[in-house]
Amino acid sequence: MSDKQLIIFDGVCNFCNAWVNFIIQRDPKGKFAFSPRQTTYAENLLQQHQINDPEMSTVILIKNDRVFTASNAALEIAKDLSGLWPLLVIFKIIPTAVRDYFYRLVARNRYRWFGKSAECIMPKESFKSRFIGL
Repeated sequence: MSDKQLIIFDGVCNFCNAWVNFIIQRDPKGKFAFSPRQTTYAENLLQQHQINDPEMSTVILIKNDRVFTASNAALEIAKDLSGLWPLLVIFKIIPTAVRDYFYRLVARNRYRWFGKSAECIMPKESFKSRFIGL
């Protein structure tokens, strides 16, 4: 993985896949690598970091061997995107429990609101090198 930050996401979730594409478009330096939660690679990393999330209810960011989940992961990712997205870090003044309440509300309803694929969506050829464990 070298010095990249790794994002583990639900590979069958349409919302999650759209979010990964959103990040790629705003990450011209390629700081982020991605691994669908459904891969053996991601499963091994989750076990290594003692993360138990069988319902895939959160995006997981591994950065400098630190693990971020839920709203903390989203805000940590936003810090490294191009444009004005790093300004979202201001939301860290809101207590994590409050931020995570809204994060989990979307996470619980993501399949109902945005749909789900039968299998992990394969990345475009031009971005395939940023995906690990496929």
